[in-house]
Parts: sequence; C-alpha cells; structure tokens
Amino acid sequence: MKIGELAAQAGCDVQTVRFYEREGLMEAPDRESSGYRRYAQRHLTRLHFIRHCRTLDIPLADIRQLLEYAETPGPSCHEVDALLDEHIDRVRRQRAALKALEGQLVALRHQCQGTDGDRTCAILQAFMNAPSAHDCACHPR
Repeated sequence: MKIGELAAQAGCDVQTVRFYEREGLMEAPDRESSGYRRYAQRHLTRLHFIRHCRTLDIPLADIRQLLEYAETPGPSCHEVDALLDEHIDRVRRQRAALKALEGQLVALRHQCQGTDGDRTCAILQAFMNAPSAHDCACHPR
C-alpha cells in the first residue's frame, strides 16, 4: 500500500507516518521501481502500536524502548513493567500539577468583583502583578 493508504487505515495523516519514519520508530518501506514507497501489513501493525502508545501519552523514547522489547525474543515483563511504572509516576505528577493549577485558577477567578468599566478587572490586575504579588506556577518564590 502507498503512504496515503497506510495513513488512512491508521487514522492519521501522511506527515505523521513520515515523522515516525524520521524518528526511527518505523522501518523504511521498500520502494517500487517508480520510486513510490510500498508499505506492508507490518508497517500498519507497527503504526497502530505507536499510535496506541501515543493515545496513552507515552513519550517517543519510551515507545522506542517498548518496540525494542517487542522485537526481542522473550522480552522481560519486568522491564516493560518498570517502564510503565515510570510512566504512571509521570502521570501522577502531572495530575498533581494540574490540580495545583486548578486551585490557582479558581482562586484567581474568585478575585473577580463583577465590575464592568468602573475599574480595572481584578483578574487582569492579578495577571499584571503576578511576579510580585504571590506564588504561581510561572513565578514561584
């Protein structure tokens, strides 16, 4: 199949396929005498694998490692488990950071006095004074 067919079957665009090829996550396809790339079922299988990992927000470096484990006869589940445990820890840290961000935004939202045109918006004023007024995600003390 040609690259457009591969991309369509995988539910992505052609640039995504080319990107994964440049990153070394997908092997180069054979070329026809006309120069067109000819993809096989193994390319589609691998592309599905990569895309599924990406929907789980697994970084490309970890996907590369998972692909190496998958290609090794008798891959160690312990290594895969360890990689996934690291990803779970990363997700938990991101959740905590997002929870803290939510708290900051809610506190900021509560500063609104509901005035229109009488004076400067309290939220905009807080944005202007953020570096000196309080700790925030972008200006920690």
